Amino acid sequence: MSAPLVVSIPHRLGREEAVRRLKTGLGRAAASIPVMHVEEELWSGDVMHFRIRALGQIATGQVDVGDDSVRIEVVLPWLLQRFAEMAQAAIRKRGQLLLTKDGEK
Repeated sequence: MSAPLVVSIPHRLGREEAVRRLKTGLGRAAASIPVMHVEEELWSGDVMHFRIRALGQIATGQVDVGDDSVRIEVVLPWLLQRFAEMAQAAIRKRGQLLLTKDGEK
């Protein structure tokens, strides 16, 4: 089994607002990636465990929301590991859009 894909995204929203934005915006962000579907999203406090399907493959992971950053860890099946760099960039971009204050660039 390979090492998980890890993305850390800094934010200045505070933990509660970051969780709120992720809960309301995650489905929309995933919907904008046509080959990906969120199959499971379970929140326990500030941690979300998820399962997604992409290109017929299942990936699992978790999101840990902190006061000033969000840490996303995804375990990719071997077929999707070839797309890890592209996935990491897409996760970082979508996460930053969700966690950036309105008007902040």
